[in-house]
Amino acid sequence: MVGERLRELRMKKGYSISELAELAGVSKSYLSYIERDVQKNPSLQFLRKIATTLETEVEDLLGTPSEMQAKKLIVDDEWNKLLNKAILEGMSKKDFIEFRDYLKFRKWKDAKNQKTNPILEDKQND
Repeated sequence: MVGERLRELRMKKGYSISELAELAGVSKSYLSYIERDVQKNPSLQFLRKIATTLETEVEDLLGTPSEMQAKKLIVDDEWNKLLNKAILEGMSKKDFIEFRDYLKFRKWKDAKNQKTNPILEDKQND
């Protein structure tokens, strides 16, 4: 996954493996191993060097092309109105992040409860 994304970004910039390795200050063979998925767990230091050279973020190297497209979603008018209303009502970025984290927690808790409910239902039917 990282290798595929790395190759895609390298080619988009028009670099050969040798050029990218030299510009980033990394081993050409190691870079090749990453691109071919021989080595699947590159270090953060390596990823930072490559991301800087390719003028992108480490997160972009770790994402798949389809995930990258999902990041580029256009916010429709309804979302704009909701966000603007929340901001006008005093919601801060911190509030939004906390609310989002709470929703993630609730989804996790609901999923956990769904996994345990069949057992409880069986006991109640006995």
